[in-house]
Amino acid sequence: MAYRQSFYQFLMTQRDPDSREEIAQFANNAQFDSSFPKQEQDKNKLSEYLEENAGYLPTMTIFDDAWERYVEKMQY
Repeated sequence: MAYRQSFYQFLMTQRDPDSREEIAQFANNAQFDSSFPKQEQDKNKLSEYLEENAGYLPTMTIFDDAWERYVEKMQY
């Protein structure tokens, strides 16, 4: 079975402290979330975690957009 990076690992590639892009800001903030489920690959579990614990995420639409980028990258 091929290795598939976790969503968190993908998200960390989106960090950019100088960017105003919402996904970059999400990634910058998630980096400091010590409870983030770093190995999780299930969208529903990640969504539930973020809804309950990620005060730094102003809207779940940002997560949805990041998830779409993640899925697209994992297809290659």
